[in-house]
Amino acid sequence: MNTMSRRSFVTTAAAGVSALGAFGSMGPRAEGQLVYTTSDWKVSDFDKVAKDPARIKQVFDVANINDGNFLGHIKNSLNGLHFGFGIPDPQIKIVAALHGPANMINYNDFIWNKYKVGEWLKVNDPDTGKPALKNTFYASKAGATLHYSSQDPDNEASLYQDGSIQALQSRGVKFLSCHTATEAQARMMIKRNGLSDPPEQVVKEMLAHTLPDVLVVASMVAAIALLQAEGHYTYITI
Repeated sequence: MNTMSRRSFVTTAAAGVSALGAFGSMGPRAEGQLVYTTSDWKVSDFDKVAKDPARIKQVFDVANINDGNFLGHIKNSLNGLHFGFGIPDPQIKIVAALHGPANMINYNDFIWNKYKVGEWLKVNDPDTGKPALKNTFYASKAGATLHYSSQDPDNEASLYQDGSIQALQSRGVKFLSCHTATEAQARMMIKRNGLSDPPEQVVKEMLAHTLPDVLVVASMVAAIALLQAEGHYTYITI
């Protein structure tokens, strides 16, 4: 885990945009909508996140799944800010900006099962040891109602040691999905699975199966820049 300067971030972002540009040569009109305009997505919802009045605002730039280790880092940041530095929970806002392979974590079990995402991204289900046919990062072991047997932050059975997406969302973490990455990943899944579906059909299916409360943004590298410049979020990459 390391922090980056604004100049380093811009260089990295430019490289990412260049790499994604390769998908533009896949055929006439790229068979889909590669670029969102302001009327295509919930810009007002993003503005609320960017302008959140919290005292401490932090954006995690996450491109690689890496066994979901970034979820533990977000959990540790929440705990450190609240318990270690005494900052009230309402004064903490953390955004998980997922793009690249990590973007697939924003989609539910239906997508993971249908398109064999675990096999593609080499994510194994810890319960079976085989390629995951479900999004193993979302659900909390505390159940849908998030009922915990302990309120002690040092207890593994407490909310404060739960690194699931569901638990982190309950603590106010906002997960963002990248539309640009989703378009690219739809094409990859079509190719890997030997499908004839139009890319935009798969994209629409993915968007219909985003996890609860996930916000899809037009471009993650652009969204992160706005979170920093206008929202004054501190930046960290995993």
